[in-house]
Amino acid sequence: MQLSTILGKKASVGWRVALAVALIAGVLACWIAIDLADSIRHDLRDFDGHVVARIETAMWRSYYDHHQVRLFFQLTELLRSQYHLPFWRACNAAYYAARAAVVFQKGRSHADYDRALPDLRRYYWIIRQASTNDFSVWGVASLELQWWIVHRERATHDPEVLYLALAKLQAEIYHLPEELPGEKLWEHARTRGEAMLLRDSHAARRTPSEAEWRRIEALLDQSWTSLHTVVAH
Repeated sequence: MQLSTILGKKASVGWRVALAVALIAGVLACWIAIDLADSIRHDLRDFDGHVVARIETAMWRSYYDHHQVRLFFQLTELLRSQYHLPFWRACNAAYYAARAAVVFQKGRSHADYDRALPDLRRYYWIIRQASTNDFSVWGVASLELQWWIVHRERATHDPEVLYLALAKLQAEIYHLPEELPGEKLWEHARTRGEAMLLRDSHAARRTPSEAEWRRIEALLDQSWTSLHTVVAH
């Protein structure tokens, strides 16, 4: 076979590969553009508390095991299935939230923790843009960071301080009063806070067992189903 024929066939194959890559890139670009331009909004009250609890438990395990990629995909799943974000918008939001978590995790002072705030604002801005619920992006992002800090500094606070910080976050998102203990919003905050503190107490001694993680997930299930009961009415 002549060299020119061989080179001609290689050029033909290369051209077809380049064309296929260009077509795939074009389709992907169109998909991303359509996804990001999607103006359909959804109600943040429309979530399944059982599913949120299951995914949040998995996210906690990934966070404390430093599995950042797994955390990203779990958060993407949560945003898509429970907060109804289109795929690429969910990926974008998950990226900002995961980056904020990593920045915070490495922090050692309030100045360090504050570096997570810009990404938290970007995260909640994306959620707000896709939601029918009107809330202050800056206010919610600040309250999110606040409970992170309270939890990090839990040795210097009573548990109720953490519960109140968690209650304030949901009160801001859903425009609910920060209710007194015994009320439904407080039940969500208390049981979610108890789940956090239970994980902390186990982790202080050793890696939590599967049975202990199931107990943590049960508390989170109680927390998120309680919140859904409140906000759905």
